[in-house]
Amino acid sequence: MPIDPVPDPRFDDFLFLQAQNAGLFLGQIPHPANGQTSVNLRAAKSVLDCLEMLAAKTIGNLTTHEQKLLDAALDNIRKLYKKHS
Repeated sequence: MPIDPVPDPRFDDFLFLQAQNAGLFLGQIPHPANGQTSVNLRAAKSVLDCLEMLAAKTIGNLTTHEQKLLDAALDNIRKLYKKHS
């Protein structure tokens, strides 16, 4: 059984920030400045593209927890993006 890579505590924070940005761009989170929700598909697609690139570039280099978190973030963002596009 392979040993998990060493976890990096910054990875979770990074993914949560990206998921929060996607939520903001997909109208799930109100804008902090004005409290309004809006959809910006171009910005949401940019976040999604970056996370997909990260997933492709980190194959075999994430801990089990990190991989599950990334997979869940991608799945959720893809569903929301598809709903709005």
